[in-house]
Amino acid sequence: MRKLRYVPKPKTLVHITCRTIQGLYLFRPGPEFNDVFLGVLGKAQRDCEVELCAVSVLSTHFHLLSVVDDVKHAADFMRNFKSKLALETNRLTGWSGTVFDRRYEMAVVTDEEAAQVEIFKYILAQGVKEQLVERILDWPGVHCFGALLEGTPMTGHWFDRSQEHAARVRGEEYSRFKYATTETVILSPLPCWAHLSDEAYRQRVASLGEDIEAEAAVAREAAGTQVVGVDAILARDPLYRPKQLARSPAPRVHAATKAARRAFYEAYSWFVGAFRDAAEKLRRGDRAAPFPAGSFPPALPFVAG
Repeated sequence: MRKLRYVPKPKTLVHITCRTIQGLYLFRPGPEFNDVFLGVLGKAQRDCEVELCAVSVLSTHFHLLSVVDDVKHAADFMRNFKSKLALETNRLTGWSGTVFDRRYEMAVVTDEEAAQVEIFKYILAQGVKEQLVERILDWPGVHCFGALLEGTPMTGHWFDRSQEHAARVRGEEYSRFKYATTETVILSPLPCWAHLSDEAYRQRVASLGEDIEAEAAVAREAAGTQVVGVDAILARDPLYRPKQLARSPAPRVHAATKAARRAFYEAYSWFVGAFRDAAEKLRRGDRAAPFPAGSFPPALPFVAG
């Protein structure tokens, strides 16, 4: 049974992640994939008016830290984003099957500063904590650290494949970017740090980066290992299938204290109970069964808050 997604209130920070099927390296970094990923993400962000605080993409999965109003807001954005990304990924890699192994995972992040900073640091650490590269800026794929630290724009191209197809039917010759639009991923500050000046925000991001790289260096020294390196990462076959996949249960909430975690689960339990009760009434034929706000009733429209 699918677990019910739950967003407690508007402007909630959520951590979204999604993995490739069978752990294939379908998101292997490179200039063309990075360009397409950012174009698709920027277009979806603009169309759905979603705030993004952080993004990082490894060869097998991506992480997004986003601010959404409810589960429908998140679902519309992710449907827009994932559908186009899957098509473009297949086009680039030659893979013809399903790109994602399952639905995206989404966890609520509480309003606590410690909770928000912890998950923010986790996303910034992608590529370094896995001992792939020594420095965050060495990662050759899509990563928000440079944009946050140096103010470099995160831009890519969204390709209108329908217009390209029509052009081919007409026998028209066209350049690669003739039917493409430039899209920019806009990064918003972490809600708990939204009051900071731009300079103070960059300093805190830089401090997190220094901590991440120092912790990874200590871990490598203790284990006697070295990083994989950029050349080896770029040389990977995107259709390579790892023999083992590291999996762990995705949390429903990121909280810093037991009290905040308990408060979330109490609210979530009420939400699930109300939904199950209404679903049972609907199953028995009561189409007026009251579903809780912020839910998707089975085969019925979304219930707005």
